[in-house]
Amino acid sequence: MAKRYEQIAAKLTAQIDDGSLPPGERLPAETELADIYEVSVPTVRQAVGVLQAQGLVDKQHGRGTFVRRQPTPVTRDNLRHQWEKDRARESEAERLKTGATEHDTGLTVNDLVFAAKYEQTPADADLAAAFGIPEGTILLQRTYRTRYSEERAPFNVARSYLVLDMIAGNPDLLSEDQEPWPGGTQNQLFSVGIELDRVVETFRTRPPTPEEIEELGLPMGVSVILLRKTCIDTTDRVVEVADVVLPGDRTEMVYTTKLNRW
Repeated sequence: MAKRYEQIAAKLTAQIDDGSLPPGERLPAETELADIYEVSVPTVRQAVGVLQAQGLVDKQHGRGTFVRRQPTPVTRDNLRHQWEKDRARESEAERLKTGATEHDTGLTVNDLVFAAKYEQTPADADLAAAFGIPEGTILLQRTYRTRYSEERAPFNVARSYLVLDMIAGNPDLLSEDQEPWPGGTQNQLFSVGIELDRVVETFRTRPPTPEEIEELGLPMGVSVILLRKTCIDTTDRVVEVADVVLPGDRTEMVYTTKLNRW
């Protein structure tokens, strides 16, 4: 049998689900909830803690507990890379219509706020090993943050690395002023004659840093997903390495594996 605080948490969750407690609504004070459910304040505190752990409410110091506005979900599937490759050689007019974030969220170009920052950086030991290049080789680091215009937090924080000498043939690739680039990285690489053969993605999770909690708007207890994406071209050369921090409460990973028949 469910404990009393679990029963209270279930009732409050039902009210959130049916809209009786809409996003942004302040929950009654703990003492008031204790009177309503005829329990002690510590029991109410446990119930509210369950909601907070589930990302349903936010506690704001000095203000109270509020129903959390659920962030727009993001679905990343492994088929997106072929979609991006097919799109890379389309006309600019076609490429301008949509992008990878729109593909993953169902939003439109006009729904999004995009930010990019470019800087040159020497390859550390980790990135040098990932690319198979000498440590200290100059890389172009691109940091991307894209968010829904009605939300404060970005969908993720992505840091993409390219070997500077590999892309120097197209000066437009060196400037953040050209972002958002229609067709994304695959079209950028195509513009200097690079075609991708495969994409290797490795995932792990960890607790977020304080900075990630703030930037990604993470509720208590939610982990981040760390994605290392390695793009390899048709000559078996690593041409891009990207590190992406994904919020665990809004990101769904979907993989479809086609199996050959016997």
